[in-house]
Amino acid sequence: MASSVMSYCRPNPTMNSATFTTDTQPCNSLRQDLPMLKSKYLPTSLSHNYLQSGIVDSVISTTSRTKTGAKSMASKLASVWREVQGLTNWDNMVEPLDPLLRQEIIRYGEFVTACYKAFDLDPNSKRYLNCKYGKKSMLKEVGLADSGYEVTKYIYATAPDINIPIQTSCGARWIGYVAVSTDKQVSVLGRRDILITFRGTVTNPEWMANLMSSLTPARLDPHDPRPDVKVEAGFLSLYTSNESSSKFGLGSCREQLLSEVMRVLNKYKDEEISITLAGHSMGSSLALLLAYDITELGLNNRPNRKEKIPVTVFSFGGPRVGNLGFKERCEELGVKVLRIVNVNDPITKLPGVVFNENFRRFRGRYEFPWSCSCYAHVGVELVLDFFKMHNPSCVHDLGNYIDLLKCPKRDDQEEISLVERAKGFLLGSAQSFEWRSAAINMLNLVQSQWI
Repeated sequence: MASSVMSYCRPNPTMNSATFTTDTQPCNSLRQDLPMLKSKYLPTSLSHNYLQSGIVDSVISTTSRTKTGAKSMASKLASVWREVQGLTNWDNMVEPLDPLLRQEIIRYGEFVTACYKAFDLDPNSKRYLNCKYGKKSMLKEVGLADSGYEVTKYIYATAPDINIPIQTSCGARWIGYVAVSTDKQVSVLGRRDILITFRGTVTNPEWMANLMSSLTPARLDPHDPRPDVKVEAGFLSLYTSNESSSKFGLGSCREQLLSEVMRVLNKYKDEEISITLAGHSMGSSLALLLAYDITELGLNNRPNRKEKIPVTVFSFGGPRVGNLGFKERCEELGVKVLRIVNVNDPITKLPGVVFNENFRRFRGRYEFPWSCSCYAHVGVELVLDFFKMHNPSCVHDLGNYIDLLKCPKRDDQEEISLVERAKGFLLGSAQSFEWRSAAINMLNLVQSQWI
C-alpha cells in the first residue's frame, strides 16, 4: 500500500504533470469518531496528566478542521465542476495539485476499486466471473452506500476476436457498470453525472488482448471511417466483440454501453449533465475508447442547448490506446483525459515503448515516415512516484494509487510537528510496553485521518 506522505517535486518540463514521492510507512483509514480515540486506545492506567496535557486534544482538533475543510471543498464543487472535469485542460490545477481535483480523483478511483471488490473470482461460485451482488446493493456491499450514485446497468465483455488458442471458462465476463448520480447528489455536484467505470485485466483473454500491440483503424463511425485514426487491435476487439455464435449471446461491450448511455441521456435531457468515465489499466483503455466513440458519434451534442455534454476520462495506470491520429481526433472532439500514472509503472509505457509520441521527429523538425504508426498518450498527465515505497513491487496496484493521493505531505509543517511532539511526549513518559504500544497505535490512527 502507498505511503502516508506524498511530497511534491518539480515535474518533468516536457509534460504537463506533477510528481509525488513516498517515504514513510503505510496509512490506513479509521472509521471511528476521533474524540473516542483517547478512551479506546489509551490504557485506563495512563496518567491523568497525559490525558489532560492538551496535546492529543490538539491533534484531534486539527483533524476535525481538516474534515471541515473537506466539506467546504465539496460545497465549492457545484460552482467549479466544469474546471474539475477538464474544461481548461486542468490548467493551474495539476501543478500544484488542486485539493478539490485531488478529492475528485480519489472519489472516482474508489468507484473503479468497487469493480475489483465486487468481481467474483471464485471458480466454485455460481457468479464466477460476474458481479457478486445485484445492482441495487452493489455499491453498499463495497462500502459506497453514501456515494450518491445508483447503478443502472452492468457491462460485460466477451472474449476478444483473436486467433490464439487460449483457455476460457465462459464467454462474457463482468467488466464494469454504469451509475447515475441521485437527485440529492446533483445539488452537491452541480449537475447530473453519468458515470461508467471499468476494472483492469483479470482473465486470460484479457491478458491476450493486452499483448496485441498492432494498430488497426477504429472505424467506429460508419458514416466517416477515418482510416487515419488507429487504435490497439486487442483493446478494440475487446470493446467490439460479441457472442455472435450464441443464439442468446450478449451484444458487444460497445453495444451495451452506447445503448445505456443514450437511454440515460434521453431520460435527463433537460438537465445539466456530465459524462465521466474511469478505469484502471485495461479498463482505462476501454474508458478512452468509449469516450472517443460517444463524441465521434455526437451523442454528447445537445442542439436544443447549443452546447456539448462534457466527456471526461480519469485514467489510472492506463497504457497507450492509439496512434497520433487518435490522439489528435480525441482532442478535436473535446475529450478530456486526466492520466494518473506511477512513474515506475511499466504498463503506462506500453504499447510503443520505442515508437511513441516522443520519437516522431528528428531534432524536433523532420518528421519520421513512421510517425503515423507511433502510439501516443492522450490527455494531461499527473505523475505519482512509488520509488521509495517499502513494497515497490505493487507499482500497478490501484489501491496504491489511491492511497498515495489520500495521504499527501501537508503544507502546514506545524501540524505535522504537532503529531511528532505528541508521540514524543507520550512515548518518552510511558514506562511500560502496554502504554508505549497503545500510544503508538493512538497517534498513528489520529494521523491517518489527515486525508
